[in-house]
Amino acid sequence: MKKFTAPTTQETAFTVSQLNRQIQQLLEASLPWILVEGEISNLAKPGSGHWYFSLKDDRAQIRCAMFKGKNAAVRFKPKDGDMVRLRARVTFYGPRGDCQLSVESMESAGEGALQQAFERLKNSLQAEGLFAPEHKKPLPTKPERVAIITSPIGAAVRDMVIAFRRRFPLTELTILPSLVQGQDAAKNILRQLQRADGSGHFDAIILGRGGGSLEDLWSFNDETLARAIFSAQTPIVSAVGHETDFTIADFVADVRAATPTAAAELLSPDRNHLIRQIEQQEKQLVRRMSRILEQCQQQLDFTTKRIRHPKERIEQQQNQLEQLKRRLQQSMQRKMLEQHTQTTNLTHRLVKNSPNRRIDQDRQKLKDMDARLARALSHTLANKQTAFARILDKLNLVSPLNTLARGYAIASKDDQIIRSINETKKGDAISVRVQDGEIHCTVNESNALSK
Repeated sequence: MKKFTAPTTQETAFTVSQLNRQIQQLLEASLPWILVEGEISNLAKPGSGHWYFSLKDDRAQIRCAMFKGKNAAVRFKPKDGDMVRLRARVTFYGPRGDCQLSVESMESAGEGALQQAFERLKNSLQAEGLFAPEHKKPLPTKPERVAIITSPIGAAVRDMVIAFRRRFPLTELTILPSLVQGQDAAKNILRQLQRADGSGHFDAIILGRGGGSLEDLWSFNDETLARAIFSAQTPIVSAVGHETDFTIADFVADVRAATPTAAAELLSPDRNHLIRQIEQQEKQLVRRMSRILEQCQQQLDFTTKRIRHPKERIEQQQNQLEQLKRRLQQSMQRKMLEQHTQTTNLTHRLVKNSPNRRIDQDRQKLKDMDARLARALSHTLANKQTAFARILDKLNLVSPLNTLARGYAIASKDDQIIRSINETKKGDAISVRVQDGEIHCTVNESNALSK
């Protein structure tokens, strides 16, 4: 066997940099992207914002680097001893001959199993129709009472209260304190949800908390809680985590808000917008009232023009009374003439038919007819007198003299009736007509009636 003691003439020696570059090309070409799990150790976070650490298991370790633009997306704060899953690229740093991982993303090693459980539950509930849009209840436009189920000491509850007070302070808020993270959080949230929905007191319910890792938000991925949200009678807004966070509660709730503040804005009408609406409605009301008043004024003017002076009505009724009187006299004369004609005819017939029996019969008939005539005349006269009395009563009702008899008076100046205080001035001589005479007065003062 030939020992390697010196280079032969056929072999070319690599420089160290050439060798390291060859190793780099081979490594990075054969292992472009990999998933690797391990435990963090020797974590360093210098002022540059980059993270440097080692990833190890019980037999080996490898250096890792995660640069500032990548580690900003990590949703938890890693520390030494944490088990993590990395998506990384194998790199080789030639000047030092070091092999390391350039980390693209990092998640807790437990999040992989949680994510799978999340997807299984999501797909199962979606297949049952719990996410269907037709089951979503509409949110009230102006809720009077809103329940907020969240941690009473977190920033989320403070942000929601501030948003409600800023936009619509009339909304009555009830904070139902609950754990939002940990082993008993889901049961605690479920109990408060059932309490709020069962009371029938609230117009809407908000489930809210701040952002966090998938493990931090896991209480909102509980199946029992999801079914309670679906069965609730009260509209529910889910406001869990940041805009990029999604939970099962978000899919089942009637509305998903990107943040707790966004949930408060969804349920609180803009006060300034409402004020503008009220101002517009007030202007419309004023315009409508103005039109109605104008129409009423026009109708009043038209009615005023149709009203006639009482003297004209009296004259008209006097004319009607004279006509009725003439008609009554003519009717009575006609009736008397008819009766007289009948009597004359009977007399002629009596003379013509002279037998005593017929004469007696006709005489009796004549007496009967005279009696009937008298009764008819009396009855007719009584009816006419009654009708005449009614007419006189109607005339008295509208007569100015009857009005004067009730204690009223009519003031006039220069034979013109005074209708307004504006037609007189101090010192004017006026006449006041009362029931039994006329009073001559001088105006000392005039006062308008308050409306």
